[in-house]
Amino acid sequence: MKQVRNTQAKTEILHLLSSATSALSHYEIQQKLDGLCNRVTIYRVLERLEKEGKIHKIVNMDGVVNYAICNNCDKENHSHNHLHFHCESCKAVTCIENVVPQIILPENFIAHAYNFVISGICPTCKKEGLY
Repeated sequence: MKQVRNTQAKTEILHLLSSATSALSHYEIQQKLDGLCNRVTIYRVLERLEKEGKIHKIVNMDGVVNYAICNNCDKENHSHNHLHFHCESCKAVTCIENVVPQIILPENFIAHAYNFVISGICPTCKKEGLY
């Protein structure tokens, strides 16, 4: 069995994602780490955390990959087939885990995962009139 490595970069990235109110892009993670590690290390850590079932990635409406913490996943059961909301104003990407769309595919199609992103205005931007 391969040993799980807990490096300082991995610990800090996991902490960042756990405490974030929305999904973070690679760039946002790199800025928040303030030089702790380089961009390649961040990519490797994010890939490792995803394989371990601790985070998942979301491609937002602009094509930017964001990362969010998983709440009920593990290495063997990694599923994040819930809605994601992309705010057109502040660009935040939020997981909406209590809404899971029902998909009915034609016969002989097998879905392993899907990514639903809804674009609009988040409650904070609506309240502040930022749209």
